[in-house]
Amino acid sequence: MAAVRAAKQALRKEIKRRVAALSDEEKRRQSLVLSRQLFRHPKYVSCERIAVFLSMGDEVRTEEIIKDVFKCGKSCFIPRYESSSNHMDMLKLNSLQDMETLPLTSWNIRQPAEDDHSREEALSAGGLDLILMPGLGFDESGKRLGRGKGFYDTYLERCIRHPKGKPYTMALAFKEQLCQEIPVDDNDVLIDEVLYEKEE
Repeated sequence: MAAVRAAKQALRKEIKRRVAALSDEEKRRQSLVLSRQLFRHPKYVSCERIAVFLSMGDEVRTEEIIKDVFKCGKSCFIPRYESSSNHMDMLKLNSLQDMETLPLTSWNIRQPAEDDHSREEALSAGGLDLILMPGLGFDESGKRLGRGKGFYDTYLERCIRHPKGKPYTMALAFKEQLCQEIPVDDNDVLIDEVLYEKEE
């Protein structure tokens, strides 16, 4: 266990360094390429209820995706992280305007306030068809390196217990976030697919 934890820490540092070297323009370019890939993906086309992360500076930008979700009339859910634990809910976002009014957390991410009880939680109703997964690093076999809090692994465990079953999970990654192999332990849930820009 300790060896896996140490390997993860070293890899987090290495990937952060690689992503930090990317210009904003290059991050934007790769993000648009991935958005277009996603829009053509059968799992995206057919999904009705989708969870999308609101991106931080070192993650693939999701703004265009969220715009498209509303344009296509799909239901959009976004994370609300509880900083004191590893608990996360996926709460319904009503519109693009709604997103702009959300408060900022200490991580500089917009999310519904802790005392906002007006929003539907995805698993309390119809579950989810697709979850777009953030992360620091990924490998081809679907292993994911998160930030170490376990929010998504814990949430996927809850999804598995939902009558609808586990949603399809897809990671959006800069090429620089791909690794030969990610060290994992028993709590790490594999991702179904990793989207990244393939070399032509």
